[in-house]
Amino acid sequence: MVEKQLRIALGIEYDGSAFCGWQTQPSGCAVQDALERALTEIASAPVATVCAGRTDAGVHALMQIVHFDTSVARLENAWVRGVNTLLPTGAAVLWAREVGLDFHARYSARERRYRYVLLNHPVRPVLNYGRVGWFHLPLHIERMQTAAQYLLGEHDFSAFRSVECQAKSPVREMRKLDIYKSDDYVVFELTANAFLQHMVRNIVGCLVYVGKGKHRPEWLGEVLASCDRRLAAPTIDAAGLYLTNVIYDAAWQLPAAARQEWLT
Repeated sequence: MVEKQLRIALGIEYDGSAFCGWQTQPSGCAVQDALERALTEIASAPVATVCAGRTDAGVHALMQIVHFDTSVARLENAWVRGVNTLLPTGAAVLWAREVGLDFHARYSARERRYRYVLLNHPVRPVLNYGRVGWFHLPLHIERMQTAAQYLLGEHDFSAFRSVECQAKSPVREMRKLDIYKSDDYVVFELTANAFLQHMVRNIVGCLVYVGKGKHRPEWLGEVLASCDRRLAAPTIDAAGLYLTNVIYDAAWQLPAAARQEWLT
């Protein structure tokens, strides 16, 4: 008798400073490693996961989406509270939903949303160390907002991708790039159909160069058009980057909200 296969989608939150990134590592230090160990124990069988977007070491997630297949029926609560009892304190499952076998955490996603939180203050962060980026010189918000407009729309983002990026195409559609100040913090909100490796951190690094007066706003458009990573700014620290949400068609009936009140 062939066992029925179930596909379960999970919403995951994690503190990236507690892990060596999303993708499994031989040392077992990744978010994927911790999650699969916990799921395997609850399922009493090996579990392999697929995520919406692999985050680098130090990058956080308020709503990472994961799916896995299993032949073991469990209550949704077991995939949440049961798994959370087995996860380290730096990660938690927020919700679980059974979905159709045609759902795919990565390929079914319509867009991804990221937020970069930058402490703009002469003194480095202490209580938020590891959870925000930091830049010590004053930043001109309006100059950065002007520069950001050059990146909206569909472009070849080769100038902002890591040399190790394995994406088949560098073309992405930037649907939103908002920048605002909140007390001593500068917040960058980015939405695209998908992102390249290090793309957000490289864009923010370039915007900081514009904000501190090193380059005029038009420079960002020139870097984009060059498709040359060597012309862009250095990659900014991972600590301030959050995957805030992944958007799917409403037909999948996945929860849309993430716990992010303290970052708004």
